[in-house]
Amino acid sequence: MIDRVKSDLTDAMRAGDRTRVDALRLVLSALQRAEKAVPAGEFSQEDAEAVLRRERKQRLEAAESYRAAGRDDRAAAELADVPLIEAYLPAALSEAELAALVESAIQEAGAQSMRDMGRVMGLVTARGGGRVDGAAAAALVRARLDD
Repeated sequence: MIDRVKSDLTDAMRAGDRTRVDALRLVLSALQRAEKAVPAGEFSQEDAEAVLRRERKQRLEAAESYRAAGRDDRAAAELADVPLIEAYLPAALSEAELAALVESAIQEAGAQSMRDMGRVMGLVTARGGGRVDGAAAAALVRARLDD
């Protein structure tokens, strides 16, 4: 993953795409910091994807904060990085796939009420393999268990 980001960074520099260069530098820096935090040779694809998901989440939260403060220009700049980061992540589950996964987890956990939400969410995120939107899954679980 790091090599791919480095290659894309080099291409963006050659193309003179300043916005893309800045975003890729931030992503590369986050990946390299995470790689240094684990023993040599143990930084996996899953670790890299976790870093990228965290970076995407930070951009979305920052954009929301900027928007709330009336800084729409800064919010737009943060949101511009999101599609670039998402290009390195596996595609998220579709609504139908997520609904089926949630239903299956509820059945397996024997969930009856909101007290069981933690168990259900644990199953959903474990089975989703990093492709689950946690907020969307939580909303589906809540809707299903509130019945």
